[in-house]
Amino acid sequence: MKTITEFPHEIIEEENVFIPVTDGLHLAARIWRPKDAGPVPAILEYIPYRKRFGTTVRDEHTHKYLAGHGYACVRLDIRGSGESEGVLIDEYLPSELHDGVAALHWIADQEWCDGNIGMMGISWGGFNGLQIAAMQPEPLKAIVTIASTDDRYSDDIHHMGGTLLGDNLSWSSVMFSYNTMPPDPALVGERWRDMWMERLEGSGLWLKTWLQHQRRDAYWRHGSVCEDYSDIKIPVFAVSGWADGYTNSVFRLMENLDVPRKGLVGPWGHIYPHFGRPGPAIDFLGELLRWWDKWLKGKDTGVEDDPMVCAWMQDSMPPNPEYDYRPGHWVGEDVWPSPRIRDLRYTISPDRALVPNGGSDEVKPMDVQSPVTLGLAAGKWCSYANGPDLAGDQRIDDGGALVFQTEPLEEDVEILGAPEVELELASDQPVAMVAVRLSDMRPDHQVTRITYGLMNLTHRDSRQHPEPMEPGKRYRVKVPMNYIAQRVPKGHRIRLSVSTVYWPLAWTPPTDVKLTVWTGESTLSVPARPVKENEEIRDFGAPVQAPGPALTTFEVPEHRWLVRHDLGGQWAELEVVDDRGRFRLDDIDLTVGSHAVERYGVTPGDFTSVVGETEWTRTLERGDWSIHTRTKTRLTSDRENFYLRAELDAYEGDVRVKSLSWDETIPRDHV
Repeated sequence: MKTITEFPHEIIEEENVFIPVTDGLHLAARIWRPKDAGPVPAILEYIPYRKRFGTTVRDEHTHKYLAGHGYACVRLDIRGSGESEGVLIDEYLPSELHDGVAALHWIADQEWCDGNIGMMGISWGGFNGLQIAAMQPEPLKAIVTIASTDDRYSDDIHHMGGTLLGDNLSWSSVMFSYNTMPPDPALVGERWRDMWMERLEGSGLWLKTWLQHQRRDAYWRHGSVCEDYSDIKIPVFAVSGWADGYTNSVFRLMENLDVPRKGLVGPWGHIYPHFGRPGPAIDFLGELLRWWDKWLKGKDTGVEDDPMVCAWMQDSMPPNPEYDYRPGHWVGEDVWPSPRIRDLRYTISPDRALVPNGGSDEVKPMDVQSPVTLGLAAGKWCSYANGPDLAGDQRIDDGGALVFQTEPLEEDVEILGAPEVELELASDQPVAMVAVRLSDMRPDHQVTRITYGLMNLTHRDSRQHPEPMEPGKRYRVKVPMNYIAQRVPKGHRIRLSVSTVYWPLAWTPPTDVKLTVWTGESTLSVPARPVKENEEIRDFGAPVQAPGPALTTFEVPEHRWLVRHDLGGQWAELEVVDDRGRFRLDDIDLTVGSHAVERYGVTPGDFTSVVGETEWTRTLERGDWSIHTRTKTRLTSDRENFYLRAELDAYEGDVRVKSLSWDETIPRDHV
């Protein structure tokens, strides 16, 4: 990463500006803008992760660079976060979106803004960029949405294929912890304590709300722009990474929007592409300037001549839960769906083979009843580029699955799109799930997961109106997998694995399930792109950034994934240690620390023993002022209910100033 220190424009920074929004509240912003450049376009990033200490390093690397190239960059904290007034009680509420629209109008009215504004952001900021674009505020002229989704139920961190994701617990715990943080007294003065108490009392336990909506109801339809893509009238640049959880929406947006649009998918996890890991990272700030110069300044940058979809075609690699780099090359498609992509169709045969082009005439039922521990090699639904959170060698999980594979390939296959399995099956239980994994089996028999899909079988016909399975009845279900770009070389095999469990990536069914799959009538479709040797559509260049803040590190971050099997005690557990370290932001003399541990455990053979537990601690210190908070969440279940226990403790110095607890029972709804 190259740090750039000189820019076309000198930068003015306003450390904290209060912007009036709805309900009489004021939200806190940090603003970088060019000095003596006259009115310029503005770029808004609108998220809840605390501009003061949470995203400070990333913000300075990114927004200072854009400001130095002629943009007013506004980093705004959502209500109830950072120094913004109010209480944050959930994601993407109407109040959040209306606040965002009010902020856009305020920015457009400033003397330093020419009235043209873009929104950009990763994850939450990508979500509300799409959602606010659908509201069509006049100042908003284009957006960049990174690692976001158009469908909050079907393709977000809460659910996948109607199954409940383990990341639902993990993510709720992150926000539970974030919401315990006070504003900085250096910016809000003596009212910091009252604002803090209001947050501690009012933010609530978001996981309870999310668990009360286990199907695609009005709660999830709100903020899902797929309800009407035509609401978006402005250009959209959609970005993600193959290791991220949010790749599918890039392709749906390209297919369904009717505006100038561009899709970019690299090998990265949940991270801006100029910091991209696994590499290669790219000069994403240069790509942003090409985009914003076109749509906010009207310059001819050639961005409209780029392929609609640019994707990193990954080369085959041995399985590794922590890649630093994924070899490959860039490919492009001018339209999506691409007419050049053809499905390779395989029939699942009774001899555990994938037979191409017509397949097997023999129809034979085969049973699968996976152990509750299957999935410990799955990694996270959404990798945060914090290895080792990617999938490991799939042989670990394939022992509990039905496995089918091709003969060694006679030529390279380049996959670009979403593979799909069509299964003829029956269940012995009314509530069941199926997990399907597509893998690259190497000549030495190592197995690297390419992509996967999950399906809650009660959602086979409707996400909104699930229906139990009739035990023993045959159904035909389609299970789409996540989009991917992957080359499988000649001599390797394509492997399909089918299981009834994928824990802890997905919560388990309420009881042990046996699925019967009819081979000869079940198929796999793999979207294949013509292989072109030495294809490289463009060079995105090496990443650059502006200087970041001065830091003093006291404790180095640590990230670990530990799988334990206590054979005598009959217990299997995944422990995730996410220690962000402890450091001081020297310019504002603020010391920040955070530490998390997540544990997902189960007794083999006992589906009622599944437990997920998270614990976060956070600290802020400056001189004699210090606060620290601890949050703990525990989720268990039996056949009928989920059981949610949570605790919050907040300390000022050594004095505990708030202690709250929750004890909730939430009925299972076809999950």
